[in-house]
Amino acid sequence: MKTLNLTENLSHKASVVWEVISDVSRTDWVPGVEKISLNEDTREFFMEGMGKIKEKIVLCDHENKILKYSAIESPVELNHHLACIEISENEMGCDFKWTTEIDPEIYSSGIEQGMISSLKQLKKILNNQLP
Repeated sequence: MKTLNLTENLSHKASVVWEVISDVSRTDWVPGVEKISLNEDTREFFMEGMGKIKEKIVLCDHENKILKYSAIESPVELNHHLACIEISENEMGCDFKWTTEIDPEIYSSGIEQGMISSLKQLKKILNNQLP
């Protein structure tokens, strides 16, 4: 199993970042996803270049600003997938931490590129919001 880590200090309040992240049906910060359908704690979407994916929202903790989700169906067979995004306040804005556990490791590069491009898009969205 491989663990991917992506961390960034953002110049936005944790509450502003969390507002985007915690809306599990929001697609504008995830490149290649046009629509997400929700059914209770499960979201389903089609990702360009990957196909249809179904994820279970394991935790959406508004108080501690932690989102955990796991791919439960995908075009490729995964033995394990668990992602966690944590947002914490700091003096300059907030710390953004995204960790993904993936097995088999062969898919780690693609997932890591998706994480990087999603964070880049998130920063664009945050920078375009009014204060």
